[in-house]
Amino acid sequence: MARYTGPKSRIARKFGEGIFGADKVLSKKPYAPGQHGNSRKRKTSEYGIQLREKQKAKYTYGVLEKQFRNLFEKAEKTKGITGEVLLQLLEARLDNIVYRLGIAPTRAAARQLVSHRHITVDGKVLNIPSYSVKAGQVVGVRERSKSLEVVVNALTGFNHSKYPWLEWDESSKSGKLLHTPERADIPENIKEHLIVELYSK
Repeated sequence: MARYTGPKSRIARKFGEGIFGADKVLSKKPYAPGQHGNSRKRKTSEYGIQLREKQKAKYTYGVLEKQFRNLFEKAEKTKGITGEVLLQLLEARLDNIVYRLGIAPTRAAARQLVSHRHITVDGKVLNIPSYSVKAGQVVGVRERSKSLEVVVNALTGFNHSKYPWLEWDESSKSGKLLHTPERADIPENIKEHLIVELYSK
């Protein structure tokens, strides 16, 4: 499936924050990309602000429009606050769980590990990045993949206690999803209510 493969620093500068992680370019050029990025100050419409928030969420989690729309429709049908449920569904994606567990340095790297069959769910190899992990399921690294440089480097010094909804087992290189994260526990700077307003039009 198609993914954004262009310059990530350009996207980070567009939103004014490191949505793909630490970015040296963003600190050197803290303004929008392009010839007039440092000078043009146009007022953004309400629709533009809402659209920008949706795009930020899509880029952050690496989800395409059709997938994102499907997740939103599922969130609408689920009990709870639609915007919060949407973020919880995004957090439950297998590639995101792999990233949160520290097995991969970025979500893109996590997606690649899943696609290349390096990741297991409840002991079985699963290569679907969009798979929705359920509470109680265990996500781990395939035995023969535990020595991969990208995995070893990512796990070195990673703080596994920063996400209270996940439990890490160092000996087996696996983690369990304990429960659905509360909105306050999801660190992403996304104003989900703006996305709900956009889709509600």
